[in-house]
Amino acid sequence: MAKAKPYYAPGSLSAVFYDRITGADAKLLGDEDIYAGLAPEAGTILELGAGTGRLTIGLAARGFRVCGVDISPVMLAQAEARVAGLSPELRERIELRRGDMTSLDLKRTFDLVICPFFTLAHVPTGAAWRNTFAVAARHLPSGGLAAFHLPKLELMRGLEPPDPRRPVLDQHLGDGRALLLFVLERSFKEGVNRLEQVLEYVLADETGRIAHRSAERLTYYMTDPVPLAATAGLVPDRPPIDLGGVGDIFVFRKL
Repeated sequence: MAKAKPYYAPGSLSAVFYDRITGADAKLLGDEDIYAGLAPEAGTILELGAGTGRLTIGLAARGFRVCGVDISPVMLAQAEARVAGLSPELRERIELRRGDMTSLDLKRTFDLVICPFFTLAHVPTGAAWRNTFAVAARHLPSGGLAAFHLPKLELMRGLEPPDPRRPVLDQHLGDGRALLLFVLERSFKEGVNRLEQVLEYVLADETGRIAHRSAERLTYYMTDPVPLAATAGLVPDRPPIDLGGVGDIFVFRKL
């Protein structure tokens, strides 16, 4: 594959424009409602992979107390900037931490643990998944719920070869600039169930001149999560919840 920096790495346009990209993704519509429906009123939520705080802030605005954890300092800096602009009452219900979802130990439990927007799929199946399920279980009381949003394997496997000349996103930013997104390469590896793509972000100025390019590697892994979750004492609570036709939210209950 072409040389590319990791997705969400420092200096990547995927991190800079994360909120705009996710905001334009209709396949995410309704995820906040689903997570809110899994927690008791005014309950506590641990979010693994909080990113720039989209769900952290949205759930806190609904009355929950939310601890958002992310491993990326670039993403957390954006979340912190957003939280700084909120009302004191809303800020009081939000805690942001840098941490690794495969080894986190906050020494307390929450009513609900969520791992949204394919976050778990960013790491290889196997030990990393087992460790993440163990982290979720560690932060739940008996009977507590954990929800993981994962991509549909059949769609990952069946994606067509990309046309690198055709943008999959062409969005005006409101200040004269435009953001375009191209899929340069795509491959799927059977057995390990790994989808690997190189995406190129192109930022054009008000004259149409290309001001910045950023080629970035986006990788997803997928397998049946149920056996791996079971190693941490997490069992399915209900059938997977379809979200946008491209992913499912798997809900587990701690024994």
